[in-house]
Amino acid sequence: MDLSDDNSSTPRAAANGYAPASALANDDNATNRRKSVRVVKKPKLFVQEPPVPMRAKRKRAEAQVEDDASGMEDNPDEDDDEGEDEDEESEGEADVEELKEKRRKNAAKRKAKAPSKPAAKRARKTRAAPALAAKKTPVPKSTNGPTPKARRGRAKQIGSSESGEGLYAEVFLRGKTLDGVAAEWMSAYQRSEAEAMRDIVNFVLRSAGCELEVTVHDIEDQDNVTGKLSDLQDEYQAQKITDYPLVSKMKLGPPFRATLTGFIKSLIFTAHASSVLYNDLALIENFQVWVTTMSSSAIRPFRHTATVVSLAAVSTLCEVASEIAEGTARSLRQLESEKKKARVNKGRVGALQEKVDEGGQKRETVEGTIKDIFDTVFVHRYRDVDPKIRAECVQALGHWIITLPELFFEGQYLRYLGWVLSDTSPPTRLEVIKQLQKLFKNQNNAGGLRHFIERFRSRLVEMATRDADAGVRASTVELLDSIREAGMLEPNDVDTVGRLIFDSESRVRKAVVGFFAENINDLYDSKVDEIGGEEAIEDVLVGDGDEDFENPRIAWVKLKCLVEVLNSYDSEDREELPSQIERGPPGGSDVLVAAGVESRFSLAAQALYERIPEIREWETLAGYLLFDHSSTSQGGSDDDVETALKNACKLDEKEEVILLEVLNAAVRLSLMRSDEQETAKRGRKKKAPKRDSLEHQETAARHLAQLIPRLLNKFGAVPDAASAVLRLEHVLNLDVFQEPGQESGAYSSLLDNINKQFMTHGDQAVLVEASAALLHARSFEELEEVTEGKVQSLWEDTVSTLHSLVRGKKDFSVRGNLSVNVLTGLSNTVRRLGNLASISDCVEVFEKPPAATGRKKGAPVSEEPLKVLLTILSRAGWKNEAEDIGELENELVMGAMKSVLFYFMWKVRALQEKLAEGEEVADVDIDQLQDWREDLISKLLISIQSRPGTDNLRLAATGTLLDFYTLFATLRQSQKPNLRPDTDGVEAAGNNEHVFTLIQEIAPDLQVLLTNTYTAVEKAYARKSRRTLEQAEDDEPIDDEEQESDDEDEDEDAIRERQNQALLQEQKLCELTGKIVLAVIARVLDASGPEEGKMRERLMRNRGRLGANYKEVVGYLEEKKPRKEKRPGGGKKAAGKSDERIVEEDEEGDVVMEELEEDGAEDLRRRELDVEIMDIDGGGREDEEEDGGGGEDEIMGD
Repeated sequence: MDLSDDNSSTPRAAANGYAPASALANDDNATNRRKSVRVVKKPKLFVQEPPVPMRAKRKRAEAQVEDDASGMEDNPDEDDDEGEDEDEESEGEADVEELKEKRRKNAAKRKAKAPSKPAAKRARKTRAAPALAAKKTPVPKSTNGPTPKARRGRAKQIGSSESGEGLYAEVFLRGKTLDGVAAEWMSAYQRSEAEAMRDIVNFVLRSAGCELEVTVHDIEDQDNVTGKLSDLQDEYQAQKITDYPLVSKMKLGPPFRATLTGFIKSLIFTAHASSVLYNDLALIENFQVWVTTMSSSAIRPFRHTATVVSLAAVSTLCEVASEIAEGTARSLRQLESEKKKARVNKGRVGALQEKVDEGGQKRETVEGTIKDIFDTVFVHRYRDVDPKIRAECVQALGHWIITLPELFFEGQYLRYLGWVLSDTSPPTRLEVIKQLQKLFKNQNNAGGLRHFIERFRSRLVEMATRDADAGVRASTVELLDSIREAGMLEPNDVDTVGRLIFDSESRVRKAVVGFFAENINDLYDSKVDEIGGEEAIEDVLVGDGDEDFENPRIAWVKLKCLVEVLNSYDSEDREELPSQIERGPPGGSDVLVAAGVESRFSLAAQALYERIPEIREWETLAGYLLFDHSSTSQGGSDDDVETALKNACKLDEKEEVILLEVLNAAVRLSLMRSDEQETAKRGRKKKAPKRDSLEHQETAARHLAQLIPRLLNKFGAVPDAASAVLRLEHVLNLDVFQEPGQESGAYSSLLDNINKQFMTHGDQAVLVEASAALLHARSFEELEEVTEGKVQSLWEDTVSTLHSLVRGKKDFSVRGNLSVNVLTGLSNTVRRLGNLASISDCVEVFEKPPAATGRKKGAPVSEEPLKVLLTILSRAGWKNEAEDIGELENELVMGAMKSVLFYFMWKVRALQEKLAEGEEVADVDIDQLQDWREDLISKLLISIQSRPGTDNLRLAATGTLLDFYTLFATLRQSQKPNLRPDTDGVEAAGNNEHVFTLIQEIAPDLQVLLTNTYTAVEKAYARKSRRTLEQAEDDEPIDDEEQESDDEDEDEDAIRERQNQALLQEQKLCELTGKIVLAVIARVLDASGPEEGKMRERLMRNRGRLGANYKEVVGYLEEKKPRKEKRPGGGKKAAGKSDERIVEEDEEGDVVMEELEEDGAEDLRRRELDVEIMDIDGGGREDEEEDGGGGEDEIMGD
């Protein structure tokens, strides 16, 4: 057998497909010896099956001989040196050890001549031994970096820095252009098809993070493709690799995905330009066999990479087909033009006809290949278990439809997009929406999409309104806006999407703005046409001045349309959502009613502010509201345009309230934009004039100061309207009343109107907004004297009303002995006391006895307001009574609880100030406070002990009790007061130890009551939300009247009602749990004694069963993890934010802990909580997250 034949037939020689083999030595003896060595190694090179692990233990001498032999073949420049060595070897027969020594010397010489070692890199490309064997073989150091760093971990881009040979290195590591590498590969393919195909298959394997390779024999044996890939998968999986380049976050070189798909594109275009794509069908067929088989692999890296390669190939083929179609169409036009000439050039006609026929054949070939890959890859992978692969397929399909609409813009392909709309992964659903948005950008596609929209319109509307992901909902709304413009949306769907203007997510509200604004414009156009047309209206209004905002104008029609639609949508929503979601249950906590809370109409107006110009003109809004619609002529002719305009703009009570909310948003945004413009001017140029901006703000403030009293006079009788008007005062800049020369009459009149609303309304929302308005006024020091006088006037009037209501009542502590009118008046008065106490010190007022003047003989003397409020708490006992009377009684008791709690807050604050200054606190004051404290606790126990576990009054009493104990625990911060340097301060500090006896722990019997209340609320929420709790043997039965039916046959209304009730129960649970958590942190509960730690354990029992909100609340009870101290020389600090504490030593050698500024303890706690939530969520995901790409997956569709 000839040596050259033997060499050419070995896979080792075939590994060098890009360059001819080097010339061999001339000496016969050297040749024979070299040949004998290759014969020894030959059987190992042709092994096709993965070798057993014992093969990894082959002798080092054999490996060295093989490497040296390959190195000589790959370095033709070293023939001279090799010839000299062979001449020396010919003088005598050398044994194996001498041969090994000479090979080492030759390797040293080659290393000195070629430090980059290209031959060594190429020699590793097609090693027959597996990766396990290669680990035992000495490998030359790579030029891309230190060897230890290259072997760092398995979760890196496999082979990205270690592999310096083969097609993978040409594409990713050598810095060559993709077109150049594709041209080189095409030249290699023309020289040897099997070798080039082997290289491209190994390129795909290496791109999947696999260092294992196939040989030429594997390429030639097409029947064993599945078996070979199965063997590669088994060996790859045994390595337990957890990452692969497509999903790796490590940045090594150019963007991997773009480079991979770019090379596939260059390769196909090169084959197209050289006609190899059409003349040699085996090229694409052989490539397709390997990649298609890999795309069905159970190993995710193989499956994902092969899918990306296949999708990129189809995308490129679509571009090729489009290019062929354009060229064929151009040739066809030239052919038709040539045939129409008077003198036809038959030669040109024949050439053009041949070109058209050739183009048709090429396109048929390309489209056939596209369909084959679509059927073998896409139809299985678009349902893959991995959401990333599903998203890849959707993105590719959208690109195909746009690039080659003649083939893919058909229902049989569009339906795949519709099916994936129901995908479980939000990013995948979002990708479908993005592709549909691209299709709708071309108006010519609307006709072809009509059938698709009719089929999947309901699903798109459902995604816009109910999808769990806010980003998906926002994008779907934008898509539906395009569908509406194309006239493919039903009127009911338009209203359904339009109601999203009330959505809780700001992204969704912003997305629906265009959709909603167009609906308003359509309604506006129809109304204007009914009135007589825009020109006729302008003719009637031509004489009106622009500054007279209270005269009718055409902008009122747009505002009328706005409030009509908002009112309609709100009414429809209220049919689905009960009113208690908005206000809370009767007699329940008023925690949801807070100052400055924006209504849904205000939020909608903020979203529409930029899109509807009429909203930005808030003076026009105010004039529209102040216009007297009752003065509209009733006897006017129907053809009178002015009368028709006034009648069309008439507002009802509900629409007036909505327009007031819109006015609030418009004023706030207008002033905010003015401040932003002033800030921007300061940033651009420090000396820029600010006169215009300041004048605008002052003008707006004066205008508002005049408008608010007028609006209160007109709308003050309606609680919702009065709340909206009072909210305008919150944004009023009162500095204009502090300037010299400004009259205080306008400011005093404004406060008088606020006081009037406070004293005439019992609605909590009005009282909260009025209190906030007074608090805002007190923040201006120049006006503090006037404001304090108005507040004291409110105190006097309210306390006087309280005394007048309770005077003459012999037994005021008995429930049910007051009439409805007296009970209502007393409840409103107590509520006013609570709101005043929230903004002003009430200690002196509550402790001041009433004046005895004007008292009738025999009439009992009224007590101090504090004693009256404590007496009212005695009315909390359970009694069988009418529902409306019971609600009034409960509201009265809860108002008294709130007022008394504020009193103790002010007392504690006064004590803290005295302790901070070192002043002495009289023991008699502490004893009196202790007596009132015991009285309050005993009254609260009446509510807790006599009422069911989830009763609203019991929950209010329980929360008040917890807040009460936690409040006194804040005195601990004053146990080390800042004493004054005199001796009196030291003596005062010693005498004030009696103050800290107010800090007490909750008694064990009270803790049992708290636990029972918590358990009742927990069970109520679990029943409503259908959650399963972890039961304990020591749980005591709770007397709870609420029983939840287990009937599974609930209709839609019943399900919606149960869900709403579940929300309310969750609010109660989280509110009560939050107060318990604060008490535990304050060490007044669960801190010592036999019950220590039991409450904490009880709260954490169902931590993972009661939802994310509850988990966030009890997360504050978690023990903080110990801080890691940074040791000297312990390594580099991680980049980015860190909560690690830095240890420093001061001059005395003490260790000082300094926390980094960028993060605090709260940030660490939140981050730890977020990580835990992510871990829990990750554990509940699909199976693909468990193996990380290294294990077998269930493949949907296979």
